[in-house]
Amino acid sequence: MRVLVTGASGRLGRVVLPGLRADGFTVRAASRHRRADAGVEWVAMDLATGEGLVEAVAGVDAVLHLASAPNAGRRTHEVDVLGTRRLAVAAGHAGVGHLVYVSIVGVDRVPLAYYRHKLAAEQVVRSGPVPWSILRATQFPEFLDELLRQASRLGPTLGDRAVLAQPVDAREVAGRLTGMLAAGPSSAIEDFGGPQVLRFDEAVRAWRAARRSRRPFLPVRIPGRLGRALRAGALVTTATPTGTRTWADHLADTYGGTGGK
Repeated sequence: MRVLVTGASGRLGRVVLPGLRADGFTVRAASRHRRADAGVEWVAMDLATGEGLVEAVAGVDAVLHLASAPNAGRRTHEVDVLGTRRLAVAAGHAGVGHLVYVSIVGVDRVPLAYYRHKLAAEQVVRSGPVPWSILRATQFPEFLDELLRQASRLGPTLGDRAVLAQPVDAREVAGRLTGMLAAGPSSAIEDFGGPQVLRFDEAVRAWRAARRSRRPFLPVRIPGRLGRALRAGALVTTATPTGTRTWADHLADTYGGTGGK
């Protein structure tokens, strides 16, 4: 099976590509700039303009759509919603048999602009001309790690202690996506999360211990609808199976015994 992977140079794309190749897929990888990689055909494609789309989808059996533009203002709508529509239409014209879209657990519950764009993109896929499957994943541990770094810029680590998170390893999400491609279109939205649901203060304690940090934790309650949704578990799922790699596994891999500030 020949698979086009959009957003192939991103965090998830970088772990998806070797997994697909190992499982016998022929991979065509797409990003805004062409790259060189033995064993992978790289093509240049811009979802915001449509440039390179027709060539990218030509002759492929399936599309794994990972590309996204979070925190990019108007460009987020151009890439995530209009770009997904351009991709679906081009794939339909090319006779592609399966479009797998990667979304986020909570897009239908969290009142954030980016999540609204992702939810709109899901609807584009569902109503488009190509048979589809959608996987909603919880947050990657690298995202939580980066968030905690940002929350500690002023000294103490700031955060809402009761927010719930469920970090999932990108490699396990990649494996799930490979299985979905092999199984064919499901016309279903599936959730996939990590093995543990953590309160934010629990995640902070483990993070501080792994980094041997003496920074205090300063609770700051997130106000309004957003805070209520995050504390109520909008970012977590009860779906099974789950991944197996824990937040502690990520911290051990990342920080080991070196510590940090």
